Amino acid sequence: MAPPTLSFGDFELAILSDGTYLLDGGAMFGVVPKVLWEKKLPADGLNRVTLGLNSLLVRTGDHNALIETGIGNKLPEKQQQIYSNRPQLLDNLSAAKISPDDIDVVINTHLHFDHCGWNTMRRGDSIVTTFPNATYYVQRGEWEHAREQHERDRVSYLTDNYDPLVASGQMRLLDGDSEIVPGISVRVFPGHTRHHQVVVITTNGQTACYTGDLLPTTAHLQPTWVLAYDLFPLDSIASRHRYYSESLPERWLTVFTHDASIPWAFVQRDAKGKYSFEPAAQNVIRP
Repeated sequence: MAPPTLSFGDFELAILSDGTYLLDGGAMFGVVPKVLWEKKLPADGLNRVTLGLNSLLVRTGDHNALIETGIGNKLPEKQQQIYSNRPQLLDNLSAAKISPDDIDVVINTHLHFDHCGWNTMRRGDSIVTTFPNATYYVQRGEWEHAREQHERDRVSYLTDNYDPLVASGQMRLLDGDSEIVPGISVRVFPGHTRHHQVVVITTNGQTACYTGDLLPTTAHLQPTWVLAYDLFPLDSIASRHRYYSESLPERWLTVFTHDASIPWAFVQRDAKGKYSFEPAAQNVIRP
């Protein structure tokens, strides 16, 4: 099945899924009571919610950029059983009629295992790059934090996803907001991690933003509905307000990493301050 695709200004955007996985619902909503969040994202009998693994392919005409790479195929069997994930990204890449060799830019919002798993892949007993012709991008501070292996979050960092790329020079470490290629830039929005970045796509007067874990799903639009996984929850709230201050007046298309049903939408706010979304129609968005 062809992936969801939008003609967006002079670019083409496509959602490439690495499937779904299960995480604890309480962890996904922090201090928000279950009686509230379950209305938006129902849980199963084990309190788990189904999350998407949405990567974004951006065809600019000059570059094929892939934003985020899902969980991949390197998780140990026990973890695969816990998360119930079935890797699909490469199949969906093929469905979009593009090969790994065609990708020349890969951007990770951060280096948690569910965002950079297909950066590399297992081939026999070796770990090899999945996208041999791509330059990979992440914030230097994110990589440095990952290597520190803190008790609080070291379970989220798997070194095979990034260290071989840094060692080979294929992954570039950024120091703050940067333009990657014309029309694609990154901006640091701290909270989930200190150096978490979003990816901003601008073309022909239109803007889309891949928000990573700043806004993981459409159920997380309220600024205070932040994750228990966020290392700096107060910064997450401030970052959401900063994002909305620019994205709402300019009507940015927001792309959600972990929404299994709605990968992109226009966020809006009513007179009472409540946030909601308007789904983006597939196939064409024009000014």
